[in-house]
Amino acid sequence: MAISTAIDSPPRAGIFRPALVCLVALSVLTGLLYPLATTGVASLAFPQQSSGSLIERNGVVVGSSLIGQAFSTPEYFWSRPSATAPMAYNAAASGGSNLGPSNPALAQAVQARVAALRAADPGNPAPIPVDLIAASASGLDPHISPAAAQFQAARVARARGLSTADVQNAIAAHTDTPLLAILGEPAVNVLTLNLALDRMAPPK
Repeated sequence: MAISTAIDSPPRAGIFRPALVCLVALSVLTGLLYPLATTGVASLAFPQQSSGSLIERNGVVVGSSLIGQAFSTPEYFWSRPSATAPMAYNAAASGGSNLGPSNPALAQAVQARVAALRAADPGNPAPIPVDLIAASASGLDPHISPAAAQFQAARVARARGLSTADVQNAIAAHTDTPLLAILGEPAVNVLTLNLALDRMAPPK
């Protein structure tokens, strides 16, 4: 006598319905409720950061404290170079140049940056800090080192008719200290420093 080993397949509806319910429930939970909850908490706890750390002047947004900007005139501190495309400090295309140290294009870019810094302050014989001539990996770095700020202090002071001591005090006031005094290095936010100088002595 033959014994049948066939197993009846469960009805399709019995499989489809629970799968659909799980898909919808997880989509609502992870795609809607969780993002709304985290956004709401962030907006309440960190309103400035959650909105992009935007900076306003006279009610107009002039930038973000998290994204660098291009400055090229003597009365402003210059930012770290940016290699983003199609323009510098493009937040939609963060990235470095990916040029190796033996690439002639990198040497030419560095030489051009050195020449521009020397031309803006020909009486300054001090060595140029590396972060003024080498782009960061993100291309969006809003900070420079305190050494890079000090290198530019005398030039900015002359251009604005301020004392070097006043400019150095402004640098100190806009220097971010390492988190918990051990994580990272001191850094100067270029945009907030330049805006503070505009309030002290508007550019001529």
